[in-house]
Amino acid sequence: MHRYWVVWGSGMDSVDSFVSHSNSDMSIWGLFLAADPLVKGVMLLLVLASIWCWAIIVDKITSVRRERRFADDFEDAFWSGGSADALYDEIGGDPNDAMTRVFSAGMREWRRAKASGLVTAARSDLRASLLSRVERSMSFTITREMERLERGMNFLASIGSVSPFVGLFGTVWGIMNSFQSIAESKNTSLAVVAPGIAEALFATALGLAAAIPAVIAYNKFAGDLERVGGRLETFAEEFSTLLARQLDEGGR
Repeated sequence: MHRYWVVWGSGMDSVDSFVSHSNSDMSIWGLFLAADPLVKGVMLLLVLASIWCWAIIVDKITSVRRERRFADDFEDAFWSGGSADALYDEIGGDPNDAMTRVFSAGMREWRRAKASGLVTAARSDLRASLLSRVERSMSFTITREMERLERGMNFLASIGSVSPFVGLFGTVWGIMNSFQSIAESKNTSLAVVAPGIAEALFATALGLAAAIPAVIAYNKFAGDLERVGGRLETFAEEFSTLLARQLDEGGR
């Protein structure tokens, strides 16, 4: 009698498992709730990574557009024919954009040289040293500004390359658990197999949802920031040329 009850209980478990899988909630929230705890952790990690990626994307779109707008305004003012000293006095000591900071760094060195009399010095080696200092100051500023603008790019690259594998890990783990449950229930009908497979594949879908925007954004911003850096370097070279011309004319 006891052995019969065990067999009957096992049969009831199989029926309950079949009914449970047949009535599974196939919505996104339902798939998440039905997933294994480890798979849930993977899903939450990927969702957080995706949110962080989008925050970086929005920030980069805003900052790149802002730098372009300020650079256009500054170059219009710089090439308008006015005095560089007057423009420097108008800008003040706390510029808001990268190109203005590069200009300010060069002008600070230039004014220090003026105050010490190097600009009007007769010795050519002193003038060459002054110009070298101005160029180094602008170069250091460009490096700092590009580091500021590139903040978050490494995270986008990491998410773009790692997220699919993290999602795949969650999928493999979920499928292993699903097959184990199928083996225990001894029921291979599609109604039993499909929900477990769907739960597992949902992790891969989340991994791709995090990786695809990250890769696209990284490639776009890498090109945008390269153009911003090239524009800053071009301006620094042009400004150095103007200062060198002033040195040749005796600092007037």
